[in-house]
Amino acid sequence: MRKLGSVMAILIIFALVATGCGGGGGSNSPSGQNAAADAGSSAPEKADFKKLGDEPLTLTLYNTGATFTDVEFEAMIAGPIHAKYPNVTIERITPAATTTVEEVLSTHVPDILFGSVSQKVLRTGAYEDLRELIKRHHFDESRLKPIAYNYIKEITKGKGDAVLALPFNVNQHVLYYNKDIFDKFGVPYPTEKQLTWDEAVELGAKLTRTENGVNFIGLVVDNLTGLGKSLGLPYLDRETGQAALDTPEWRRVFELQKKILETPGYVTPDGTWNWTRDHFMKDQNIAMRAAWLANMVGPLEELRQQGVEFNWDITPVPNFSDQLGKTREAQIHAIAINSQSKHKDEAFQVLAEILSDEGQRIIAKNGRIPAVINPDLQKDYGADIPVLQGKSVQNVFLGEPLQEHYIHPYESEISVRLREATEDLAINGLDVNSAIRKATDAINKDVETLKTTIGQ
Repeated sequence: MRKLGSVMAILIIFALVATGCGGGGGSNSPSGQNAAADAGSSAPEKADFKKLGDEPLTLTLYNTGATFTDVEFEAMIAGPIHAKYPNVTIERITPAATTTVEEVLSTHVPDILFGSVSQKVLRTGAYEDLRELIKRHHFDESRLKPIAYNYIKEITKGKGDAVLALPFNVNQHVLYYNKDIFDKFGVPYPTEKQLTWDEAVELGAKLTRTENGVNFIGLVVDNLTGLGKSLGLPYLDRETGQAALDTPEWRRVFELQKKILETPGYVTPDGTWNWTRDHFMKDQNIAMRAAWLANMVGPLEELRQQGVEFNWDITPVPNFSDQLGKTREAQIHAIAINSQSKHKDEAFQVLAEILSDEGQRIIAKNGRIPAVINPDLQKDYGADIPVLQGKSVQNVFLGEPLQEHYIHPYESEISVRLREATEDLAINGLDVNSAIRKATDAINKDVETLKTTIGQ
């Protein structure tokens, strides 16, 4: 018993010493904080994540849906990251063109996701909530342009306060024009003055004609979906999910589309009406095309590298007369981290590098509008991309872009109905009221089906 008592006494003394060393209340107590502070004064702060470049690392990136050429990927992401961190390689996942986003994400685990924030990707659960990473890496969100970051937060509502992506660039519209066609027909070029849509249609009519078997088209506007972005119009009512086309604003857009389609020579005798990027770049029979910067600049540079060049320039995109000074909705291309990635900390450091002033200067020089607040970067726009040399690049910044409308979870599935409505106006003889009514009925039927297949 005396021996047992001695042992108990020793244990009690040991416990008291241990408690004294621990400060009695753990790391949350004042004495615990002081102890941690004392320790920190003599030892460097220990990072709770792997620092980028410490070890050889390969991260993969997948584009979920946006124009982003291999040349752009190398110039804006893979090349700069590898140059700064030689141990780090960014590889691009490039599946077959017919592979869906859902199929890719079910068979691959890309570390980084690039592209517009997509409802399809949201439904897969692939986006990682970045809040903890933002905090851990001391990322300054206040540097991000509100037009870009607010849109991302808006489309991801319903996911709590989650931050599911960060903006990569702000994709704006401009009016591209082919100087060779203007010269051919003796028509003066558009200037930096923003045209009204009526002025643009009138100008386009002077350039729409057939010569030596070639159909020259004066003005292409990306049809109803493009024109709707002049007024920031949603396709579906946010609350009900029903078609939102039967409004005075959409009627205005349909009437303008009808006017463009009725330009003599716009719709060819064989029924061609849907004029695309390839017609502007490769066939070179479009005089003016309203389109995204990202949709054209990278592909035009790729075409230049293939030895195909022509004389073109850019000017502000037209708008309705009461909307001058504004352009169109700005599309936001974003970067995110896959929720299944095994390298989230390292991937976030890549995102932070891309969004540094240095990283954003690189993308500006290569033809993308930065997502961060730094007016000085605007001066560098297009400096490193040969296809933009000699172009009126500062016209990109004339006019105020609109924040993109909220993309309803069903919008991508029903957007085909707007294409069909344009075709109805172009070759099926429908008037504006009939086209709106037909599209509205088709969309509402689609929505009922989507409610059972997708839910939401």
